[in-house]
Amino acid sequence: MDIFKYAALFCRSDSAYKKRSDWDVYDMERDALTFKGGVPCVCHPPCRSWGMLSHMAHNVREGEKELAIWSIDQVRENGGIIEHPSGSRLFKLHLPDAGMFPDEFGGFTIEVNQFDFGHVASKPTKLYICGIDESLLPNQPKRKDCKPTHSITGQVPDTLRCTQYQREYTPEKLIDYFEEILDAI
Repeated sequence: MDIFKYAALFCRSDSAYKKRSDWDVYDMERDALTFKGGVPCVCHPPCRSWGMLSHMAHNVREGEKELAIWSIDQVRENGGIIEHPSGSRLFKLHLPDAGMFPDEFGGFTIEVNQFDFGHVASKPTKLYICGIDESLLPNQPKRKDCKPTHSITGQVPDTLRCTQYQREYTPEKLIDYFEEILDAI
């Protein structure tokens, strides 16, 4: 029987988490709702129902929006991180926004840019973290001086539009950062 240190929920089937032996990874095929807890988790619940353009999301699966709420419960119970776009309405409605005081569970939110962790595009992201004091967070990488070669929408001058894979993947250095946080829980 495998013993894992962490769980990653709602991942791509070709996720970089799967290359790491310490991670129990739940993708579309392996339903995240079967996660039994017991280890800190990183949740990547679908965001299209929570984004600023959610009114344009016509391919939302039934019950998809509720997966984010379920993820909040998992992170509060087991310790961990919820990763969602900076513009997600999940923050303020259900989670403290970046810069706000921790909630009654000790959870707080920080903002990172995945570009600083190796993403090809500027991708402002919020991380709700529960189970660790904010003062114990590891340092984030220094901001990159160069400009991204890609943009999420392709509408940024002198950039290419990200592929679906590029929009959805989690950079290796960001997973390293998550591991540092989860090790402190």
